[in-house]
Amino acid sequence: MIDIEHRPVLVVSSDSARAERVAEAFRNGGRVVTTEERGSAAAAMIGEGGEGSTGFLVIDLALPELDRQRLREALGENAPPPEPLEAVERRQIAAMLQHTGGNRRRAAQLLGLARSTLLAKIRRYELEAAADAAV
Repeated sequence: MIDIEHRPVLVVSSDSARAERVAEAFRNGGRVVTTEERGSAAAAMIGEGGEGSTGFLVIDLALPELDRQRLREALGENAPPPEPLEAVERRQIAAMLQHTGGNRRRAAQLLGLARSTLLAKIRRYELEAAADAAV
């Protein structure tokens, strides 16, 4: 069993003074702390969960390369429900029609659909105007 009380802490911040203040607080609590300024370098340091791997990760939300939306999704915080398949399909068909300049035959080929199937989907998703506007 891994003792989380003694697992190392990794502090990631592009502000070295801030990182050091946070690290010092953990060190005062008896923790082993490593600091890193770049998120990419910190990502490489995160272990696979073995005995010596990072137990706690402290991330400065002001880190320039931090993608907050992806972080929220990864943490499951306010994760939006998956998009319905119909919405994805509608968006893909509209994008393909724009890509082909409204050429329905070519769009159907690129989507791997029969032309008649594509035409039915264009009607179902009310994309006639989008198909005509791409011309």
